Amino acid sequence: MIDPLNQPITELTEDQQHSGVSAHKKYLLIAVSIFMAGFLVAGWWFFHKLNTNNRYENNQNSFINPLLTDVPFADMTIPYLRQRNYDGQIGELKKVSETSTYTSYLTNYTSDNLKINGLLTQPKGEVPEGGWPAVVFVHGYISPTQYGTQEKYEDYVNYLARNGLVVFKIDLRGHGTSEGDASGAYYSGDYIVDVLNARSALQKSDFVNAEKIGLWGHSMAGNVVLRSIAANHSVKATVIWAGAVYTYQDFHDFGIQDDSYRPPTSQAERQKRRQQLFDTHGQFEASSEFWAKVAPTNYLEGYKGAIQLHHSTNDDVVSVKYSQNLKTILDNLGIKNEYFEYNAGGHNISNPAFSQAMQRTVEFFKRELN
Repeated sequence: MIDPLNQPITELTEDQQHSGVSAHKKYLLIAVSIFMAGFLVAGWWFFHKLNTNNRYENNQNSFINPLLTDVPFADMTIPYLRQRNYDGQIGELKKVSETSTYTSYLTNYTSDNLKINGLLTQPKGEVPEGGWPAVVFVHGYISPTQYGTQEKYEDYVNYLARNGLVVFKIDLRGHGTSEGDASGAYYSGDYIVDVLNARSALQKSDFVNAEKIGLWGHSMAGNVVLRSIAANHSVKATVIWAGAVYTYQDFHDFGIQDDSYRPPTSQAERQKRRQQLFDTHGQFEASSEFWAKVAPTNYLEGYKGAIQLHHSTNDDVVSVKYSQNLKTILDNLGIKNEYFEYNAGGHNISNPAFSQAMQRTVEFFKRELN
């Protein structure tokens, strides 16, 4: 047997040398090719992941739980609204008016990458330690094309501001010059997103106390602000004047009689989307799993904040039964609440009830936001 370790060393022929070099080059090329392929795959994965993350960060409608996306129109539901991000930022303040007690500014903030306008009114005087208490003020139905930032709710806003509250009256998307489509309150989650992004924007300001921000809503905004607190239980105080649509069964039972309503044309995106919604899930049914996830009253259990309701018995637009029904639900859930009825004032709770209703509103916010 020959011991391979003791074999004599011999020189390779020229052909053998060339053959070895060719093999060496071949293996080297293969190794380089594998490395480059791996590098390209890794690069593709990195940029794909980066792009995906950017899309997620920029898309305010992304779910944290991807399973919820299996349900069409899930963006209307409270579970969806609870799991998404809210990250508004107030833009430049442009002074438009000033009195001895407050200053008003036109400004804007971002919501779903849309520029949403608003009127921000700030009390004068020394800013309290930690910042002013504040209210996100949400308007009722006004024809989007006729809406003006400084033209509606002036007395309401000024009354709150005179009494030491920052008021951010937002122009819901599609209203006035706010970007986006006016998708409506009851069959979309868009306005809730606008409200909670406005709250986020106030929390980041240097003149508002981030822990003392309430919500105020009128008429259709009763639905909007109640869905907002169902989505975010950290809201401490909410006031609703002449509000509507809380269980969605109430919408079926009581209806709304609003002569100012101007339905969109059949070609409008809002109308098409609503028809798709009804084609997919049908009209509201109490037994529907989908509609149960839309109604805010199904998601108020455990809410530790307080709610104040105001309604005139002679309201000819929104029945007082909406508020009476919600009062009963809040009591049954053990949620702190106050309810006030007025014999006059109509849908806007105007004089002679206005001053009393506003004073009660101010006292409620000051008490519950402390």
